[in-house]
Amino acid sequence: MLSRRPQLNAEIYWHAFLLNPDMPPEGTDFHGYMRKKFGGDLRSERLFNAINQAGQSVGIEFDFELVKRTPNTIDSHRLVRFAARQNRATEIVETLYQNYFMAGRDIGNRSVLIDIGVSEGFDEQTLRDYLYSDEDVADVLEQNPRSHRLGISGVPAFIFERQFSISGAQDPNVLERMLNIAEEKQREFYEAGVQPV
Repeated sequence: MLSRRPQLNAEIYWHAFLLNPDMPPEGTDFHGYMRKKFGGDLRSERLFNAINQAGQSVGIEFDFELVKRTPNTIDSHRLVRFAARQNRATEIVETLYQNYFMAGRDIGNRSVLIDIGVSEGFDEQTLRDYLYSDEDVADVLEQNPRSHRLGISGVPAFIFERQFSISGAQDPNVLERMLNIAEEKQREFYEAGVQPV
């Protein structure tokens, strides 16, 4: 979507949102979890088929047969924060998605996350020390209540200019309209000499 607006100087911030805040640290069986969440094999298969079709329409090949674990994603979110300190959060988010949805890797496992980080050029020992510490854990956990206060209850969710939010998979045209609204609001603030909060 941003490729349609090369003149736009957009800054992307990734915020943590835990779909399963009570997930055990080791995660859980993926297919059993999906059956329970969606009420049986048939409904979860329909969901996978819909996601596969949507992915194929934009050149993404999901492979849910490879996915074995529904992970606890706290450490994945921490890896994104680690990468953000080097202005590489978006790259790591993309790599995490590919590793999970296309390769079936357990992105709740610290060894897997270290391997992913090293493959992206991060220093192994620095990353290992970080992931095996408690740094940023409390902040990741605090993101959920903040997101709920903004009215966000699922992903993906997009927040524009800290004011306008929209949730769910969206057509790029819808997101572009949201960008137009945010850009207009920013222009109004600028002309009025006011900084948005």
